[in-house]
Amino acid sequence: MQSQNDKANAATGETDFQSVGTDIESRKTAAAGWFATLRDDICATFETIETELAGTSKADQRPGNFARKSWNREGGGGGEMSVMHGRVFEKVGVNISTVHGEFSEEFRAKIPGAAADGKFWAGGISLVAHMQNPHVPAAHMNTRFIVTSTSWFGGGGDLTPLLPDEDGAGATFHAGLKAACDAHNPAYYPRFKAWCDEYFYLPHRDEPRGAGGIFYDNLDSGDWDADFALTRDVGTSFRDAYAGIVRARMNREWDEAERHHQLVRRGRYVEFNLLHDRGTLFGLKTGGNIEAILMSLPPEVRWP
Repeated sequence: MQSQNDKANAATGETDFQSVGTDIESRKTAAAGWFATLRDDICATFETIETELAGTSKADQRPGNFARKSWNREGGGGGEMSVMHGRVFEKVGVNISTVHGEFSEEFRAKIPGAAADGKFWAGGISLVAHMQNPHVPAAHMNTRFIVTSTSWFGGGGDLTPLLPDEDGAGATFHAGLKAACDAHNPAYYPRFKAWCDEYFYLPHRDEPRGAGGIFYDNLDSGDWDADFALTRDVGTSFRDAYAGIVRARMNREWDEAERHHQLVRRGRYVEFNLLHDRGTLFGLKTGGNIEAILMSLPPEVRWP
């Protein structure tokens, strides 16, 4: 099955990610190449949105641009951070990484296929957006390809409205992800949605982090090309759905009470990422870049 992104590539002459060899090194190269391509695409989309702001008190400010910073991992590999502080996006980071090495004895038992020697390779993209306007939800997306003695894809995306979601941003977001999943397997969306609802939950507060989305891990269906195509479509569907949500809401006016509510709700985001997020733990346990790992934290937050 040709993915949505592959159809677009055929029309524009971009890299054909279907032309991938069956050996693991070719698959690593293709996955890492896709994550970099998606990063470039999302950054370009978000920078364009920055130029489109027409309302609110922020409209007289200069549009933001991404600043990139590379980093190297002592144990092998590295990555690149792309961070923008703008008039629409208060803080958004789109990071890519490709790291390799050996898991610690303590950690390897928790990773499929790593128990024998602990060797791993991991490539991925991670995005978190915190917005100036309280009417625009925060968002998160990441996809990854991990190789030990086995290999698999994981990732997903979720939306966090910071004010009551009266006009259905969550429904719009879910519709985009559902279409991406349904194009590959109708069973994926309900399973991945339920997984997300369970994962992005704050047990110490007995509440969900936001409007949810999808989450999947250890995806190895036996058809690597199909799993890779799904992962690409998750990334592009997130880009399109979230860009539409931002554009529909970014020109709304807001008041100080709404801003205060936004900052308090951001506290839930911080609590989840520091207490429960597996990606944060993975980065810390594998010697990742601390700035990149904690990029997800908002620039300003309050607790009541």
